[in-house]
Amino acid sequence: MNIEITLLHWTFSMFILLIIAAMVMRRDSSLVCIIGILLIGFFAKGSLSQAIIGIFNSFIYAINELAGTILVISLIVAMSTALAITGVNEYMVAPFARIIRSQKAAYWVIGIFMMVISWFFWPSPAAALMGAVLLPVGRRVGLPAIGVAMAMNLFGHGIALSGDWVIQAAPKLTAGAAGIPVQDVVNASIPLLFVMGIVTVSVAYWMLQRDIAFGKLSVEPDTALPDIITVERNEEDASLSETAKKILAAMVPILFAVDVLVMYLLELRGGDATALIGGTAILILIVITLVVHRTKVLEKTTTYLVEGFKFGITVFGPIIPIAAFFYLGDSGFTAIYGKVLPAGSSGLVNDLGIAMANSVPINAVIGAFTMTIVGVITGLDGSGFSGISLVGSLAKLFSVSTGSGIATLTALGQIAGIFTGGGTLIPWSLIAVAAICNVSPFELARRNLIPVISGFLAMTLLAIFLI
Repeated sequence: MNIEITLLHWTFSMFILLIIAAMVMRRDSSLVCIIGILLIGFFAKGSLSQAIIGIFNSFIYAINELAGTILVISLIVAMSTALAITGVNEYMVAPFARIIRSQKAAYWVIGIFMMVISWFFWPSPAAALMGAVLLPVGRRVGLPAIGVAMAMNLFGHGIALSGDWVIQAAPKLTAGAAGIPVQDVVNASIPLLFVMGIVTVSVAYWMLQRDIAFGKLSVEPDTALPDIITVERNEEDASLSETAKKILAAMVPILFAVDVLVMYLLELRGGDATALIGGTAILILIVITLVVHRTKVLEKTTTYLVEGFKFGITVFGPIIPIAAFFYLGDSGFTAIYGKVLPAGSSGLVNDLGIAMANSVPINAVIGAFTMTIVGVITGLDGSGFSGISLVGSLAKLFSVSTGSGIATLTALGQIAGIFTGGGTLIPWSLIAVAAICNVSPFELARRNLIPVISGFLAMTLLAIFLI
């Protein structure tokens, strides 16, 4: 398959490198993304006015795509604010505190909890569900917030989502494109993901412990209200008896447990599962406000919601320009600029992946490394799922040259693509975890980089022997 690489492709590639460079230097990349959008729009339409219009439209497109995540995070924060101010959260986290007694145990227990929930309901709703409860527990035993975020992100958006063994949405896409049974891809992914997961989370844990030992990260137990909470706590109408606090503390996990049951029974996944959690958070907020503030329930409900949305806008504000740029690598380009790409194009990102695959000779070693790199490239749009059909097709093509290994190559590209864009390396794709843990998505992506690359290398070396 021959794909024409145009000035648009080269421009997109150049700005990806500039964005990565800015992230490595710990600089904000919003301006770089906006300039990139402007130039891509100009080259696509040949008009400065249309390029300027494209900046605004790309922002709108990104906001629409991210709206569900922004909303559920804001609602979870609003609910958490009410729980913290009233002291209900003290009782709610107590059972988990009995399990998680040390900072080292917190990393592994939180990660495993997140992985198991993510297998059944995918990571975004799992992050909202688990983060509000597990973050305070981890912080109390001295695990830095960035450590909680890494554990949730690598185990959830990394290991659980890239294998997708339970829901099997990802294996179905890649297997269909490769022309092989779904179970073949699932079976092939088991050893690869085992090595990928062990190496990644272990390297991340070692680096985390190293930075704690050198004093780069604080391990002081955090029992104070999060920085996002700005509402006065010591109000007369915010007083509750110990019995009332215990009842409300029990109500919250019970309602979310009912959500989990409903998700399972009704097979709610992705956006529907997230919406159920967001709606439940609103109901919990209303109940708490009714019980606590009574005559001021109308005003206080609004106050808590405003706090949640203030946090949502503050956190997502820097992400929108980046998301807007990377969406141009996939479906966003056609939605904003129309059909101006060459015939046969499947999007800027996928075109680059195909061009790379076509430019190298194929044997087991080169085929495995190429599939990993192509998977990473297709994940750059921040979705992880949009390009995995491509890796299935390429795996089928590569297996003809290597003579075997189609399932292994398919699983390899799937794991690389989703680990990258699903995501642990693209800042706006890991925003749900970063927002819940109140850490910078850019810092989280930066800290994930070396562990994930280490995992990719180990997984690819194993794949060479399995092909």
